Amino acid sequence: MSGCGCEVELKDNQQKTVLYWLLAINGTMFIFEIFFGWLSESTALIADSLDMLADAIVYIIALYAVGKSILHKANAALISGYFQLGLGILILLDIARRLYGESEPHSWFMICIGIVALVANVICLLLIRKHNSDDVHMRASWIFSANDVIANLGVVIAGILVMVLEQRWPDIVIGSIISLLILRGAYRIFIDAKQEIVIAKKAEDALNQKSTSCCSK
Repeated sequence: MSGCGCEVELKDNQQKTVLYWLLAINGTMFIFEIFFGWLSESTALIADSLDMLADAIVYIIALYAVGKSILHKANAALISGYFQLGLGILILLDIARRLYGESEPHSWFMICIGIVALVANVICLLLIRKHNSDDVHMRASWIFSANDVIANLGVVIAGILVMVLEQRWPDIVIGSIISLLILRGAYRIFIDAKQEIVIAKKAEDALNQKSTSCCSK
């Protein structure tokens, strides 16, 4: 039945289902990774776990935006970008602190936990793949998931390098790269969200002008 809104409702329900799964996976992996990251004294694992936490928060924001106006979705994506920005800065501060510490990351923990996180995020990426060209809040979620896969690969590589070289610097380097990936993702989201906000406001102004014109007649 045309005009019944069934297609929009179906799309919204599909987005909600995907976001609930992403939220569950990222929330679980945050707890898992932060525990083992702290235990193994790994900068890369802790950075990745905080990335998982930020993503979980972002998915909650995206769930709020489902079914809302374009402006609501763009603002939700913008808030997500601020969360990512804050996380990236927080990780950089932690890396600066660890540079002056004596922590020795445990390579096997990094490799094994990194692989588990990689599998989890590949599943997330597959779940959201069909929605990577949807509304702006879903595009933001796609960026997070894609960055997570890259970060997890980095953690595994860092673990192997720490084991082979018996040095902690690969852990710090990969942690720094993860933070830069997060900051780059935040920048991309800001650009996308602000463009959507401009478009939404122009459409809203045009609608208000049309309404005012009709009333004046």
